[in-house]
Amino acid sequence: MPGHWEGDLVCGSNNSQIATLVERHTRYVMLVRVKSKDTTTVIDALIKQAHKLPRELYKSLTWDRGSEMANHKHFSLATDIDVYFCDPQQPWQRGSNENTNGLLRQYFPKGMDLSNVHQNRLNAVARRLNERPRETLQFYSPAEKFNECVASTG
Repeated sequence: MPGHWEGDLVCGSNNSQIATLVERHTRYVMLVRVKSKDTTTVIDALIKQAHKLPRELYKSLTWDRGSEMANHKHFSLATDIDVYFCDPQQPWQRGSNENTNGLLRQYFPKGMDLSNVHQNRLNAVARRLNERPRETLQFYSPAEKFNECVASTG
């Protein structure tokens, strides 16, 4: 069932980061530029991103236990999206997101300063990942699977 997302921050040098969101069913990726990892900045960016999707395609968000989600109740109130947290030291509970974060390192190597990466570049990288066929999707791309879900909500 689509609409259940996994999220995390990919961190770079100089206290820079990108929020990554992956839909579990389709493996569809969204990348969000965040200027800081404080809870207000991250939550506001995630709220803005959530409002770009049809409600039927955003039902829950699973995150690790980072302090950036300390104000998760504000996110839930603003979006009507439930937030869940992984158990400590259990990153495989967000396996789709962990895999995607590894793929992102092809574009944004560890130690890279991410503060100068524009949202347009993040959108282009997400598009490349979303157009890449995946064995787990019977060699359909995440974009194809996500578009099927969008069409079925119409």
